[in-house]
Amino acid sequence: MSVLLAAHAVGRRYGEHVALHPTDLEVGTGEVVALVGPNGAGKSTLLALLAGALPPSDGRVDHPPDARIGWAPQRAGHYGRLSARENLELFARLGGTSDPAAEASSLLAAVGLRDDTRASGVLSVGQRQRLNLAIAMIGPPDVLLADEPTAALDEAASERFWEAVAARRETGAALVFATQLGDEPRRYADRVVELDEGRIV
Repeated sequence: MSVLLAAHAVGRRYGEHVALHPTDLEVGTGEVVALVGPNGAGKSTLLALLAGALPPSDGRVDHPPDARIGWAPQRAGHYGRLSARENLELFARLGGTSDPAAEASSLLAAVGLRDDTRASGVLSVGQRQRLNLAIAMIGPPDVLLADEPTAALDEAASERFWEAVAARRETGAALVFATQLGDEPRRYADRVVELDEGRIV
């Protein structure tokens, strides 16, 4: 198993407050890693650092130069004036996808979304989360980082997400996800990493 993503003593401070103490974590090909712990434990901070969405106060995050990292934060980052398809095609073009229309069609089917609905004011909370996950899966990524990926999803949409993860694992892709749902780490994770007060315990 080769390493796709590695945190080396990575940490994050906000003034005197330490959100994440220096932490080491490696993610290998085809691996699913669950981050668990109470609210404020540092799960979201660690994911944001791994994604490069947040600069570390300490340490560094490494990955192979050609590795694609997908990032699905809790707060969706799509454009409300665009339809689900338009969002996916836009992000696919920005990501250098050779055929944005085909990738958008594939991802819409994967998450079970219609392509003609506007993202703002029409999509439900669960549908917006499905679009958020679809955007993160553009590429497709070698490592998908997802913060509470199924918290807003119904049972059918959750199963669809985990089926997509299983299909990507067969190609060697990895997933790191934070969750408060007690059964998902047991059912889907190869490894569970517990955090509390900004430390791995």
